[in-house]
Amino acid sequence: MTQRARRSFPWWAVAAAVVVGLPLAGLLPADAAWTLAERTVPILVFLAALTVVAETSAGAGLFDRAAALAARVAGGRRAVLWVLVVLLATVSTAVLSLDTTAVLVTPVVIALARHTRTSPLPFALAVLALANTASLVLPVSNLTNLLADHALHRAGASFLPLMWAPALVAILVTVLLLAVRDRRALVGRYEPQTVPPVPDRPLLLLAAGVVGVMAVGFVVGVPPAPLGVAAAVVLLVATRARRRPWPVPPAQLVPWRTLVVVLGLFVVVETAHVHGLGEVLADLAGTGDDAGALLRSAGVAALTSNAVNNLPAYLALEPTAAGDPLRLAALLIGTGAGPLLTPWGSLATVLWWHRCRQVMLDVPAATIVRQGLLLAPPVVVLAVLALVATH
Repeated sequence: MTQRARRSFPWWAVAAAVVVGLPLAGLLPADAAWTLAERTVPILVFLAALTVVAETSAGAGLFDRAAALAARVAGGRRAVLWVLVVLLATVSTAVLSLDTTAVLVTPVVIALARHTRTSPLPFALAVLALANTASLVLPVSNLTNLLADHALHRAGASFLPLMWAPALVAILVTVLLLAVRDRRALVGRYEPQTVPPVPDRPLLLLAAGVVGVMAVGFVVGVPPAPLGVAAAVVLLVATRARRRPWPVPPAQLVPWRTLVVVLGLFVVVETAHVHGLGEVLADLAGTGDDAGALLRSAGVAALTSNAVNNLPAYLALEPTAAGDPLRLAALLIGTGAGPLLTPWGSLATVLWWHRCRQVMLDVPAATIVRQGLLLAPPVVVLAVLALVATH
């Protein structure tokens, strides 16, 4: 089989067969399948809507404008430009999800670095790191957060009061370690460039306003799926009304293949749970909510995420938290900030790597692993300790 054939293998078709086949074969009981659908379908609807919002915002020039503004504000100083890129990646991840950052911010940042005659690799790697470690800020920042938010509400807990300290520590530790590692590449100056004109200023302002309203809505607790769908409809109608070209072909606005694959992973994990996987994972994750127990839970979550992927890892390990908000938070830290060691640890890393290849930036797998070894252990450990210290 050629490399091209392997790349084009229709994993979505396999996932679709799994979604239909396992319940029909009786391997996944009907009541378990229905419960799984009630939890995951609204999340997948939200992911589809958020992708539309991100694509139409990119088509309106929101990310390009933010990068150009960063280049101007930096005043020709590479170190300042890097800090502003870090800020852009963090905000994008927190408000529009880690996958949006991986897909849409990555090529903009690489182009910005090349335009300013700066090495693009430190900028791209910072985006990769923060697409994962900054994904603890809001429920919408990561699909695992949305899954956990449901369980937290059942336990009488709220996401933001529980996760603000671990999220802040995860971001600060990431930025500090990357700044130290890349300090030599970020010295010097570049010649400030002229900011290109905005092709459609009203549409750009509308996109910025919609994203801002979404961010406020997410913080105050508006249900994410209806809010995301409403924002997507507004931007789709506005794009058509302004007669602007679609940012991608209409059939590609919703990543339906990705959605089917994610749903297939959920179905496989739930089926495995029905047949005894939960007992094995419960033994590994242990019990309790003291510092040692939470570090153990987060560590198992991080290792499992790097082995298979953080989405099925979270769903598989959630029962080990037994509804305890602190154990759920530790699980989120492990599955959100921990999957940095392998290129497949999170969907965001897979998408980021693909985007880098598309814009001709070669990033060896060993580079991703080395960065993961630098970041994952201290970020996960210190984020868990911040959780313990604030609760």
